[in-house]
Amino acid sequence: MNYKEICDLINTVSESKLTSFEIEIDGIHLKMGKEEKILVEGNNSKEVSDNVAAAKREENSFKKEVALEREVQRETEKQASDIQEDKNIEIVKSPIVGTFYAAPSPDKDDFVNIGSVVNKGTTLCIIEAMKLMNDIEAEVDGEIVDILVKNEDMVEYGQPLFKIKKR
Repeated sequence: MNYKEICDLINTVSESKLTSFEIEIDGIHLKMGKEEKILVEGNNSKEVSDNVAAAKREENSFKKEVALEREVQRETEKQASDIQEDKNIEIVKSPIVGTFYAAPSPDKDDFVNIGSVVNKGTTLCIIEAMKLMNDIEAEVDGEIVDILVKNEDMVEYGQPLFKIKKR
């Protein structure tokens, strides 16, 4: 879609009775809208204007929520890309949603710490899901260079847990 086609589309929508218009062509997303003025006569004008104001507040609130969700998604994607910078680093991700436990029990030492050398199959942590304890094991030989969650944190599916520098 070129500049002239976009201008023609804007003019067409502006001259029409449409109050909003949205289109996506070739990866270009356009959204246009215009305010509609309502003329109200009689004793109900305050009630109608209050309802219109409430609707606008609700719409603005919704737009803020959507913008916040998009910002959180962008930040999560940025963190994931930052984590994957080094090709010699293996990222261990959570295979399930649950509670992360760094040790087999509260009175025991953590399975691994930063600097721990691990082999394929070494237990790194436990994730509790629906009262079931799931051992999460290393899939490569290497050294723990970072632990990305804290003991008893809730973790999501696919959330990075550990960084292991491959040997």
